[in-house]
Amino acid sequence: MEVLKGEHIYLRALEKEDLSFLYTIENDEHLWELSNTQTPYSRYILEQYLENSHRDIYEVKQLRLVISDYQHKAIGLIDLFDFDFKNSHAGVGILIQHPEDRQQGYGREALQLLIDYSFNHLNLHQLYCNITEDNQASINLFTKHGFEIVGVKKDWIFTNKSYKNEYLLQLINN
Repeated sequence: MEVLKGEHIYLRALEKEDLSFLYTIENDEHLWELSNTQTPYSRYILEQYLENSHRDIYEVKQLRLVISDYQHKAIGLIDLFDFDFKNSHAGVGILIQHPEDRQQGYGREALQLLIDYSFNHLNLHQLYCNITEDNQASINLFTKHGFEIVGVKKDWIFTNKSYKNEYLLQLINN
């Protein structure tokens, strides 16, 4: 099996053709809480981002991959961010765009591919993620892959005129 290919999906680099897909996701206000976004992104800014998306993870400290099915439909995004080569860790973020594509196993398969890639090819020692306490689907996804809740950041996310706690989860490669 190839590194970033699973049974139902594969992970691929961003392409220029992903502009509309990226524009829709980045400007969906319902998703801003997940990414700490405060303002919309212009097509121009996203075009610039796509033009530079080929840069090496060691240089830009992040890697964004498209989750695609084998009919080449973009389903979502999975990211490594805050890549720290010296301390051998990175953050993970995942998003499945449409609700009808959630709970179909795409996120589970994408996360496993990214974990394998991170530990076996990037030689990372650990991965982490941040999940609000009310996002049970994401908590379940990550804990089923061995991530452990190691802390809580109280009143960390301000949304809809109230604060939410956020869990910090880690997966350590032993």
